[in-house]
Amino acid sequence: MRAKVQPFFDPVTGTVSYVVYEGPGAACAIVDPVLDYDAKSGRTSTASARRIADFVCSQGLQVAWILETHAHADHLSAAAWLRAEIGGRVAMGRNITEVQGVFKRLFHLEPEFSCDGHQFDHLFADGDTFAVGGLQARVIAMPGHTPACLAYEIGDAVFVGDTLFMPDVGTARCDFPGGSARQLYRSIRHLLDRPGETCLFVCHDYPPEGRAPQWETTVAEQKAHNIHVHDGVSEDAFVEMRQARDRTLGLPNLMLPSVQVNIRAGQLPPKEENGVAYLKIPLNVM
Repeated sequence: MRAKVQPFFDPVTGTVSYVVYEGPGAACAIVDPVLDYDAKSGRTSTASARRIADFVCSQGLQVAWILETHAHADHLSAAAWLRAEIGGRVAMGRNITEVQGVFKRLFHLEPEFSCDGHQFDHLFADGDTFAVGGLQARVIAMPGHTPACLAYEIGDAVFVGDTLFMPDVGTARCDFPGGSARQLYRSIRHLLDRPGETCLFVCHDYPPEGRAPQWETTVAEQKAHNIHVHDGVSEDAFVEMRQARDRTLGLPNLMLPSVQVNIRAGQLPPKEENGVAYLKIPLNVM
């Protein structure tokens, strides 16, 4: 069944969030929503998420799901705020527990923080199915960028998270904890086994100079033109390229604040005795 897809591009982080639905008045899913964060002041705001909420309300949609493709390292999630404002169940891949364990140790989080994924309303496994109103949806495990990465196939659209970018940008990095270039290659090739006309929606776009942001591509376009993983690129060649490229990359600008929030399903850390919530910056570790 054909899905309607409304994108929301955030130029600050290069993130694309989506509302996926069958038609006005139907159920919908929100994919990878952004909570605005000013790194200079440490202030959060909800202008980007409000745009999503306003669209949902204008179409008379009922939020069934708020879907995270993984625990992002480049933006804070607005899932918790949207759930409180307009409803929906927040979902993530079940391997988020592995990611939580790594970052609980890195940030020395409060003892009460449990690495069992209970912060999310639902944890998906590979092959799980669910519904967004009349749209049938299926979960595709896409490990490589992180162990918990998922793609969501909703109707005729596939939301690929950080696995693939637009063909002229390539593929996601694999040097985060639990990442694997070899796994990423296999995840991508599994994804590209679908028919050539399959619509793929990327989670980020970092366009080359002179190109406007884009976020919709197809399996055929990726197989023909992706600069990192087009047809004919072997697994070993991809791994060599990806590992060499990753060694040249710095940390994403918002990695340290964003991961602390995103492993909590978009909730801010608990307030301390003075009524203020704090994000931690580990010194001389990364």
